[in-house]
Amino acid sequence: MLETSARLLRLLSLFQARRDWPGAELADRLGVTRRTVRRDVERLRALGYPVHATAGAAGYRLGAGAALPPLLLDDEEAVAVAVGLRTAASGSVAGLEEVSVRALAKLEQVLPSRLRHRVNALQSAMVPLAGGGPAVDPATLTAIAAACRDHRRLRFDYRDHGGGESVRETEPHRLVHTGRLWYLIAWDTDRSGWRTFRVDRLIPRTPGGARFTPRRPPAEDIAAYLSRGVSSAPYRYRGHFLLHAPAEAVAPRLPPTAGTLEADGEDTCVLRTGANSLDELALYVGLLDVPFEVREPPELRERLAVLAGRLARAAAPDTPGGGV
Repeated sequence: MLETSARLLRLLSLFQARRDWPGAELADRLGVTRRTVRRDVERLRALGYPVHATAGAAGYRLGAGAALPPLLLDDEEAVAVAVGLRTAASGSVAGLEEVSVRALAKLEQVLPSRLRHRVNALQSAMVPLAGGGPAVDPATLTAIAAACRDHRRLRFDYRDHGGGESVRETEPHRLVHTGRLWYLIAWDTDRSGWRTFRVDRLIPRTPGGARFTPRRPPAEDIAAYLSRGVSSAPYRYRGHFLLHAPAEAVAPRLPPTAGTLEADGEDTCVLRTGANSLDELALYVGLLDVPFEVREPPELRERLAVLAGRLARAAAPDTPGGGV
């Protein structure tokens, strides 16, 4: 009986790791016959697990039930979930703080001591950055994620960066989180093109739309695609800089949506970014702490000269004419 129970736990773990399993592959993984797999599946059903038979190669699938079944996590998965819950409890998604704390309390109650020490060590080394982006309703994230997964059209009310409001109908592709903001990459059916939407600015409409056939995505690297679009498209000024430092040395200093960086030889790289004021551009590139040349916009050079004089006077306030 002990061997059977261990096998059932292993079978349940396999079902939770992958959606569909052919019976023959399950038998091979468990080292038993297909007949034994069928008996074990019946035992899981008797325990309340909705294991469905699938068409084709006599396969099985663990479906959604009336209650959430116990999850079987290995050591690495348990640590990842615990750290993720602690991060969510810090308020990155609106309304999840309390729920995350409750779930974390349940998880840590059953964590072995060795894993609890690992989680605590990881958390003690992490310092949350205050002043993150706007909170997002978790129900909105769930609705968008479900539409992406099920390939269903998504209609929503949207407010753009200028305050203009519109109703958009889209074929959602992916959600992207930059660490500060959530974005939706989707095909805009009315405008016949790929668009990027800030999730905190949209309100989904219900019910969900019709199914659609997924299109070829706008890029293989969706994160890079988002970075290019967000860093330049909506801004009044577009900056183009030659940085006198290797790209690999500058890249860690750039947030995901701050701009695009390209190598330009072994010791230089090119940065393209955007801002709504010349002072923002000057401050941003200046704080990278590397020598740079301004290629665009030309009016930024004049503004840098004014700022340089002001900073020089502030650095020597005791000299005649000093101070800001």
